[in-house]
Amino acid sequence: MQRQIPGTVTFTRVVRHARCITRNKSTMPSIPLKRTATADRSVSPPPTKRRSVSTATAQQTEQNGKDVTTTTTNGTLKKVASTTNKKLVQNFFAKASERAPEKTRWDQFENSVYICRYDKSNEHKHVKPRKVALFDFDSTLVVTQSGKKFGREAGDWTWWHSSVEQKLKQLVHEGYLVCIISNQAGLKAPDAKTKAPTAALNKKTSEWKQKVKAVLDVLDLPITLYAARDHDTYRKPRIGMWEQLLKDHDLQPGDIDMNESIFVGDGAGRIAGPKGGKDFSCSDRDFATNVGIPFKTPEEYFLGEEERAWTRSFEPSKYIDTINNSRTDEILTKKNDQDIVLFVGSPGAGKSSFFWRHLEPLGYERVNQDTLGSRDKCLRRAAEYLAEGQSVAVDNTNADIDVRKAWLDLAAKHNVPVRVVLFTASPKLCEHNDTVRALGGIKMNPESRTMLPKMAFSGFAGRYVEPSTREGFQDITKVDFRFEGGEEERKIWGRYWIT
Repeated sequence: MQRQIPGTVTFTRVVRHARCITRNKSTMPSIPLKRTATADRSVSPPPTKRRSVSTATAQQTEQNGKDVTTTTTNGTLKKVASTTNKKLVQNFFAKASERAPEKTRWDQFENSVYICRYDKSNEHKHVKPRKVALFDFDSTLVVTQSGKKFGREAGDWTWWHSSVEQKLKQLVHEGYLVCIISNQAGLKAPDAKTKAPTAALNKKTSEWKQKVKAVLDVLDLPITLYAARDHDTYRKPRIGMWEQLLKDHDLQPGDIDMNESIFVGDGAGRIAGPKGGKDFSCSDRDFATNVGIPFKTPEEYFLGEEERAWTRSFEPSKYIDTINNSRTDEILTKKNDQDIVLFVGSPGAGKSSFFWRHLEPLGYERVNQDTLGSRDKCLRRAAEYLAEGQSVAVDNTNADIDVRKAWLDLAAKHNVPVRVVLFTASPKLCEHNDTVRALGGIKMNPESRTMLPKMAFSGFAGRYVEPSTREGFQDITKVDFRFEGGEEERKIWGRYWIT
């Protein structure tokens, strides 16, 4: 009978069964006492041969330690990479009272981030400034042993490359603070409204934690892992996990040697080519840029390969004016004593910011469906303002002709013209704006709005019909987005926020 321990070391235990034979030998037929193994190995070899295989395996493991072991495959010995060591094996078979205490300790922060600390009692204090080496987890330190994209079992892992383990040990020896920074949205806690299958999630989380523990046990290094479960401020490329890392290790940004630090990850925005396919995102590279440390891919860091061509899907710096000049759009000058200014644009296109900066100072009253709750309430509130002689700005998306007609009808009742301000921001820019607004702090989000799902942007695009003066508008003014704000706001807005 065999028992398989994660790490591919095979132990063979032979159980002998004896039978007491009381019959007279003379009355019994002659039966061979030893059997032979069949060619396809469906019948096991005799106990003596099994002992020899077991002894050879144990000797090989003893000679090579944790680097190489042997296992049986179709009756032959095969060398494979190992992810375990003698100390782990001994601890596994020890009595519960004799086992070494667990060194991995799990915490959870704000129901969003899993933190796993591998404690080393002999870790010495380091002087500042400290060098930091950060690594993504999947497809950077480890890959699945099965070859599948996502492992289904805790033991389905192996090193990304055979040099990974030694490289991490070298970094710790050189005084680096080594941490793992990983996005794990697959472990997100289910929304109470969705009634997600909790049992399946618990099983998946448990297996993932077992895998993390196995990796850290093999390394036996003072490493902390941070895993962002939600699409919030902790998810890369946002820097929430970096800020939590600094707090946990009692560090200030000035305590880090930024030039000598490094982040290694596979989300690098690489373009498909002869040496590999297209990356799923640029989130790891963007995270390193947000933090302010150098970045390398696993191929560059562990194998010394040259940098491949890469690109970003969105570049915030394109929208930041180097000179903060005030715009003189036509909309800034009132044409009429009283009118309706109808905004048309995607969520996150900059409509609300435009109102507060340019129309509120001109005396316009604002109606907004996010704050009032429905289009009907917006129409009723706008009618009240118009009856009082006020001009109104309609700060909604107003994507299609039918929605816009309701405002044209209201304007006709009050005998006022309707002007359109058309916001031209791209879907990626709108997603960036919405994320900054939701996660960038109170200065970026005075109305405390939550982050919209991606379908909000695709939904607008599906409904959108470009407005025309043939609908009955007095004029249409297009507004291309340019960031406007102070230095602190500019710094926040200019980070990479989306994947």
